[in-house]
Amino acid sequence: MIMKINTTISLTAVLILAGSIPALARANEASQRAGEQNVPEGTRIFRDLAYVPDGHERQKLDLYLPEQNNSDGPLPLIVWVHGGAWLSGSKENCPSVRFLRQGYAAASINYRLSQHAIFPAQIEDCKAAIRYLRANAEKYNIDPNRIGVWGASAGGHLVALLGTSGDVKEFDKGPNLHVSSRVQAVCDFFGPTDLTKMSVFESSMDHDAPDSPESKLVGGPVQENKEACKRANPITYVSKDDPPFLICHGDKDMLVPHNQSVLLNDALKSAGVSVKFHTVKGGGHGFRDPEVDRMVQEFFDKHLKESETNPSK
Repeated sequence: MIMKINTTISLTAVLILAGSIPALARANEASQRAGEQNVPEGTRIFRDLAYVPDGHERQKLDLYLPEQNNSDGPLPLIVWVHGGAWLSGSKENCPSVRFLRQGYAAASINYRLSQHAIFPAQIEDCKAAIRYLRANAEKYNIDPNRIGVWGASAGGHLVALLGTSGDVKEFDKGPNLHVSSRVQAVCDFFGPTDLTKMSVFESSMDHDAPDSPESKLVGGPVQENKEACKRANPITYVSKDDPPFLICHGDKDMLVPHNQSVLLNDALKSAGVSVKFHTVKGGGHGFRDPEVDRMVQEFFDKHLKESETNPSK
């Protein structure tokens, strides 16, 4: 479905915060309203593109293309992956539409939640969405070699996995297997990494509990399913050929401990991956910070516009 929206743009990215289901619902509604306000006039919007034909109702994405002249070349793409503790959230929130006026395309994906299927269904869906966008790059005037991903909380976890598992074929399931699911830049906002260590650090919830979001993701209590947690850990797959990362995390985050990003940053650095780790002083699980907005803009500009990227295939 294609549509155009005439409205004004706001430069503030809206984040989905993991927490209670009522809080998530309120955040999602607010995010949807803010997201629509961010869409500039003339934007072409393709709703509910099925990246898995005849698949689950959640296996769909929205694509936003800026108004272009015919002479414009293929666009770099920023794909948003929503948060919500892997059990809530929606593609309706797309903070990356803020980049449309800077010459980017934007996309936002849904994926199966933990009540639909346990891990690795979530990363399989994210990879299928990337492959769909790459396979249809010419149709939508997207540059298949300039795809970045951005996510917060559970979405941060999934974009980090997209970044580190580009060479992990076991997560590539479904259609369009003739193209790669690799991405060229990763922006991770306070995503979990090592699920078995989340309760080691100060937190407002018991991540080891049988009904915790992490336990629901892997199909049982995390401390009794350490191999499944290792499989879900982006750090497991870190290698020197991973794309550049920008990691942002508040040092007062009481849901996903700040140390989760410390662990990922250390692993990426040890492997020789380009990574910038920014700690938001006093920041909780979600923040509005002009400095972070600037960092995100500069990061994607550097790695998707100014630099040569690795081949996608």
